[in-house]
Amino acid sequence: MSATTPQLHSTVDTFAQLLSSTRGGARLARLLAAEQLRAWPVSLGVTERAEQIVAELAANAALHGRVGSRDFRLTLTLDTAGGLLRIAATDARGEHLPSPPADCGTPLNNEFGRGLLLVIALANRWGVEPYPPGGKTVWAECTRETPGPDTHSGRL
Repeated sequence: MSATTPQLHSTVDTFAQLLSSTRGGARLARLLAAEQLRAWPVSLGVTERAEQIVAELAANAALHGRVGSRDFRLTLTLDTAGGLLRIAATDARGEHLPSPPADCGTPLNNEFGRGLLLVIALANRWGVEPYPPGGKTVWAECTRETPGPDTHSGRL
């Protein structure tokens, strides 16, 4: 007789959308992300953090990652078994890498350059990956909040 090891079934949901590299495209990214997050089993706290992260990453992709008329891609990936939400913005400017404001000397009272401070404060982790042939993906991850999932609704 052979024993089988129970397997955790990971449910991974993905939302991806190409958006114009404009202010309107960045705003639409935030609105679409908010709608998608409310449809997924994600707590209100994680949803609110994620909406702010999407707003910053999309604005940066539209403002700093724009090349001609090329779009940027917003991708949301939810792993409910692992309790992880990944937010990614992919743009065409691989040579223009973001750096945290503390690293580049941005004054805190400056009008621009503090968006990554918000991402750093709201996300559990963030980073940048090359997106061949010439782009980059800036990503951030949010995990379930400290108290754990809402056991009544099955939300992250």
